Amino acid sequence: MHLSEVKFDCRHFRTGIPCIPNKKENQVCATCNSYDKIQTRILIIKLGALGDVIRTTPLLERFKKEYPGVHVTWLTLSPAILPKEQIDLIYSWDFTSVFTIENSTFDIAINLDKDPEACMLLAKVNAPVKYGYTWENNHIAPATPNAEHKLLTGFFDELSKKNTKSYLEEIFEICHFDFRKEDYQINLNHTLAANWKDKLKVLANGKIIVGLNTGCGPRWNTRLWSEESWETLAKQLQENGYYPIFLGGELEHTKNLKMAGISNAHYPGHFSLEEFIALTNACDIIVTQVSMMMHIATALRKKMVLCNTIFNKHEFELYDRGVIVEPPTACVCFYGNTCVKGTSCMHDITPNDFLKAIIELDKK
Repeated sequence: MHLSEVKFDCRHFRTGIPCIPNKKENQVCATCNSYDKIQTRILIIKLGALGDVIRTTPLLERFKKEYPGVHVTWLTLSPAILPKEQIDLIYSWDFTSVFTIENSTFDIAINLDKDPEACMLLAKVNAPVKYGYTWENNHIAPATPNAEHKLLTGFFDELSKKNTKSYLEEIFEICHFDFRKEDYQINLNHTLAANWKDKLKVLANGKIIVGLNTGCGPRWNTRLWSEESWETLAKQLQENGYYPIFLGGELEHTKNLKMAGISNAHYPGHFSLEEFIALTNACDIIVTQVSMMMHIATALRKKMVLCNTIFNKHEFELYDRGVIVEPPTACVCFYGNTCVKGTSCMHDITPNDFLKAIIELDKK
């Protein structure tokens, strides 16, 4: 075996250590029947919050279709959420990862984050084709004209309010594609998912399981619904033959315990992200505000009732599996964390509004 026979362009090649076919089957490059030639190397930079990372994953399906033999590297702040079977290399943002990327070569590099450090990195990446946002003259700039629309709607609220494109239409446009309903992807632990499905199946005893996600993170306080409203909805669901369960993270734990006690609805507790995804997968319908849960439920192909107040509803892609509930009068706190009227219009949405939407969605 000579160095000239080593297939450095093989998907299985691992720098400095034996590849899997060599370890498992004692194969060597000269005679290996597992050779998988990499034809296109793509870098995706999407740091962002968990939900933003999840809703970028539909690009994976399209790039794999358009570029056979594609090798995908993804740089993110949220590596645990990504579908590992769909991505060749997942890097968490740190010095070693950035240094490695800066000294690698790609055919296509994409940055969909507007943070300066992400834009600066795209400017430095060695790739002949770049999409998204880069860095020029000490400010963010579009890598191609296709990124201008999304960039401008981020600069000016008035343009954002007039936008009629979904987020997915926008990021596909940035990558010079048209959006064709490619689905979200997510890292699902199938063993945990099966365990939760079995547990809730017994508890629900044949009833439709409705997950009530009561949190939305501290950044957007204007999206919070009152505890009394959640309790009333949980009681109404039980009266109508559903099995509601409260869902949330550590921030919602105390109030979910309280609401479960008052409404007699089930609250399984709060868990790691991996287990939370598996628990969500066991639900039939999800009720949520615009939050990480919205993206998890979408990735899991769940029916969903989405409550929207402060955002442009056109940005959401529900894949014909969901309905949007909004207050009777339009919210004026666009992307706001405090209400200009003093009282959030979330309180104008009633439990009956959600109940009606759940029942209608259940019939589909």
